[in-house]
Amino acid sequence: MAPAYALLASLTWGVGDYIGGLKSRLMPALVVMAVSQPFGLAALAVAVAVRGTAPPGPEVAWAALAALFGTAGLVGFYRGMAAGAISVVVPLAAIAAGIPVVWGLVHGDNVSFLQGVGFIAALGGGLMASIERGGERPRFAAGTGWAILALLGFGFYFIPLHASATHDWLWPSFVFRATSVTLVWAALLLTRQRPAGTRPHLAALAAIGLLDTGGNTLFAAASSSHGLISVVSVLASLYPAVTVLLARLALGERVERTQDIGVLVTLAGVVLISAG
Repeated sequence: MAPAYALLASLTWGVGDYIGGLKSRLMPALVVMAVSQPFGLAALAVAVAVRGTAPPGPEVAWAALAALFGTAGLVGFYRGMAAGAISVVVPLAAIAAGIPVVWGLVHGDNVSFLQGVGFIAALGGGLMASIERGGERPRFAAGTGWAILALLGFGFYFIPLHASATHDWLWPSFVFRATSVTLVWAALLLTRQRPAGTRPHLAALAAIGLLDTGGNTLFAAASSSHGLISVVSVLASLYPAVTVLLARLALGERVERTQDIGVLVTLAGVVLISAG
């Protein structure tokens, strides 16, 4: 069931990220996260209370570290989609799939020929997607810097969350979300931002929180089903295909032809990494 859970995580994340990207164009990313994430935390708290079991062991604490990386990645992700084209920012962030694969290699996994080709395709395609050629000289597309932050945050998120979910998936998901909500609200208070004007968007923000939390929980379930980190993390990273498709169909988003090719090459690279 691990691959199925990971693919469901990619679908859930893809839809949630699309809605989150839209709302981040209307309000600050921290406000979107601060209002949306408590809905997911509440759902997990109910699930933990209903199940009524204690944490399985100290490895659950790794979920707090995963929350640190994941929260930083999500801030970069939302800021990137607010600043630039969703069709460009999302595939760049998807290159995060390569980080847990490299981690697996360091710890004894073997890389196949297809995975090697996938790495080259993902990196080369990501570079093509990030460069605009319409001005006097080529330049990086808007949101590229934020997308790189998302890449690093999401890539390093996978590793500790996988470690936290070796014996259970619900408690790591709860610890992850509780930590991320704490981090986001602390950042909101430190920056003196207020979640004002969110009431008309409350339904969409609730959906963002539940979908994002659902994706994290499904990934934790995939990890606790004894799936290899180098497989489940990459399958879960297929969410960009969902987000880009929604941006093209619903927003009619268009970028330069070379960027379009780069997006396709990047997504193909992620698939090849998975196929290996």
